[in-house]
Amino acid sequence: MLRYLRNCTVHADFQLLAFFGFTNIQYLLFSGILVMFIFAVLGNTLITTIVCLVSQLHTPMYFLLCNLSVQDIVYVCAILPKVLAITLTGDNRISYPDCITQMFFFTFCVGTEFFLLTTMAYDRYVAICVPLRYSLIMNRVVCVLLVTICWFVGILNSLTHALLISKLSFCFSQELDHFYCDLKTLIKLSSSDTTHIQILLSVECVFLGFLPFMLILASYACIISAILKIRTSTGRIRVFSSCSSHLTVVFLFYVTSLSFYVKPETGKSQEDKLVSLLYTAVVPMLNPLVYSLRNHDVLRAIKNFVGRDDLMSIS
Repeated sequence: MLRYLRNCTVHADFQLLAFFGFTNIQYLLFSGILVMFIFAVLGNTLITTIVCLVSQLHTPMYFLLCNLSVQDIVYVCAILPKVLAITLTGDNRISYPDCITQMFFFTFCVGTEFFLLTTMAYDRYVAICVPLRYSLIMNRVVCVLLVTICWFVGILNSLTHALLISKLSFCFSQELDHFYCDLKTLIKLSSSDTTHIQILLSVECVFLGFLPFMLILASYACIISAILKIRTSTGRIRVFSSCSSHLTVVFLFYVTSLSFYVKPETGKSQEDKLVSLLYTAVVPMLNPLVYSLRNHDVLRAIKNFVGRDDLMSIS
């Protein structure tokens, strides 16, 4: 229902323009996004299930991986179903409460993933650089505390933005030139003074984005230094393989997400949407593949788990 106050539209439905520039490949886009959504949900659900049920994986490293997988499931479920509905039906309307809710979950998941990836880098640093004290430093209480901080900071940050955005007016247009309710796009669309939110977003890019990224790089600088001190090439390869999966995910997520928020406006909205699709769909889909295909412990646990199920079904 449209309500007008001083010639200003308040709490009207938004229109997500999504991929309107790619109408000639509409069904191809739908198929591709659907495949990524299914693989992301099933893959991360499998990782979560395996880590929870296989006792050999009840370690800090896989506890953090399980939390990352849960976060990725929330991430894709908050964004991709609406994209699929728009692409298939052409109905691009999204209500004001749904838009704020989607923006909340998107901001929450991005912030949480930044800190989870940083915590995982710290875990690898302790495991490789100070292995004799690993069980003492990364004990169960510390792991739970670190993960709780990650989730709490993510919720607090997204709740702050949701409250700030809910107080803005959108008088001139309700057309969001994106495929989801992105924080940056909502700020640009608003007719209110958004200086305070833009300043907050800039500060967050430093403290929630670049600072964790620098901590990750510092951790891996120490890790690489420790690996180079290993005398045998077999030992170096074995140790590096234990953290290469995490390093791959870090660069996939950080490069795509930070590049979107810190780069200047270019007016190339379609290209920006494709970049956004990388960290909202491709990265969550690749996370379980990277961690399973490049990790012998996870592969072995999956084979044993599937084999055990087969034996139970036969008996």
